Amino acid sequence: MEIVRLKDIKKIYKSKNEEVEALKSISLTINEGEMVAVMGPSGSGKSTLLHIIGLIDTPTEGSIEIDNKDVSKLNLSKFRNEYIGFVFQLSYLLPEFTALENVMMPLLISKKEKPKEKAINILKKLGLEHRVNHKPSQLSGGEQQRVAIARAIVNNPKILVADEPTGNLDSENTKIVMEIFKNLNKEKNTTIIIATHDIEVAKNCDRIIYIKDGKILKEEKAFERV
Repeated sequence: MEIVRLKDIKKIYKSKNEEVEALKSISLTINEGEMVAVMGPSGSGKSTLLHIIGLIDTPTEGSIEIDNKDVSKLNLSKFRNEYIGFVFQLSYLLPEFTALENVMMPLLISKKEKPKEKAINILKKLGLEHRVNHKPSQLSGGEQQRVAIARAIVNNPKILVADEPTGNLDSENTKIVMEIFKNLNKEKNTTIIIATHDIEVAKNCDRIIYIKDGKILKEEKAFERV
């Protein structure tokens, strides 16, 4: 079943002197439970595409449906918090709060019951039980990214959008992050969309979408999904 449908998506950024067409009439469908990699050079439109899928940004033209819902008719902030998790190249953890407090925030915003218990459980699942009371400055880069993943998935989103999530990580931490994503996809049937420059990351997905100059060049099945 399709969970993401984009139709004729254009995104134009305007400044005083010029217009930049970041996306050019992109149409795309992603199925529920699919892991998809989006690859392309810097400036190709990868991040713009993910931001639009994740409802962080809005298209200049075109339509978006998430889980058969026309997002133009929705309360986007509420829908995002319930349906979509985000992981970026930088963890964007709030430095004054502990790992536990950072992970609790989406639960507090959505007024879920037992936020502390749920946050602790997800941190334990990601091997961070000994770091719950540490602030980001006390964590390694790999630990910070795992806390960011915990924050992104604590609400059990249907879709996880990850923009270069391993870009600042070494090979060992990259492997750990990808195992987390694969387990989440397998156990929860979470749809995962990853923008990456790393073909080794993309090989973990079901499908690779290549994008250049704001257009989809081609799609292919990944060949090393394990």
